[in-house]
Amino acid sequence: MKMCRLFLQLCLGLTLLSGLAKPDIDPLQDYCIADTKSSLYLNGAPCLNPTLAHSSHFTTSALAKAGDTKANQFGFSVTLTTLANLPGINTMGLTMARVDIAADGLVPPHSHPRASEVTICLQGVILVGFVDTSNRLFTQKLEPGDSFVFPRGLIHFLYNMEPKKPALAISGLSSQNPGAQIASRAAFVSNPPIPEVVLEKAFQISHQDVAKIRKNLGG
Repeated sequence: MKMCRLFLQLCLGLTLLSGLAKPDIDPLQDYCIADTKSSLYLNGAPCLNPTLAHSSHFTTSALAKAGDTKANQFGFSVTLTTLANLPGINTMGLTMARVDIAADGLVPPHSHPRASEVTICLQGVILVGFVDTSNRLFTQKLEPGDSFVFPRGLIHFLYNMEPKKPALAISGLSSQNPGAQIASRAAFVSNPPIPEVVLEKAFQISHQDVAKIRKNLGG
């Protein structure tokens, strides 16, 4: 009986505590090393005095200009809204992106550790898809006006199916700093590099394959 009362008291205490406790806020960077000597704690940028705010803080033309899809071997360019070009976005929990994809170009498999994403096709025909944690693939062909959602943290891609025409999409991401990690570059072009034996075993490839892939990715 005594043990039963103690158990009930413990459950009640945990219930009350869970109602009072607040969950952690989402991080805006990959990691945050504790500075035990600092008295200033930020998760983002400090706020401007509201009396100094004006309309230009909430507008940008950053997404109006096409990106350079020749800047990488995949044939894509992503232009983001940032605190530098759209300071009014601070603390709003969102980012906008312009995605330009060359003919037959690819936004390679990648993930955003801090954001879900919705993509709207504006031009061209784009094959999109993501893989869930059960290794199930979800794909869809997008034409102008079509939208697709990528869940937070899952690997996804965008491929321009047009062999001769560029494609254009606009994406909204649910974080001020969503982060982006291209799977192939993370595995083969990290700094310092992942040991070759690890890559050989993980991808079931040879030493020569590792060296070739690293070279092709610019490593």
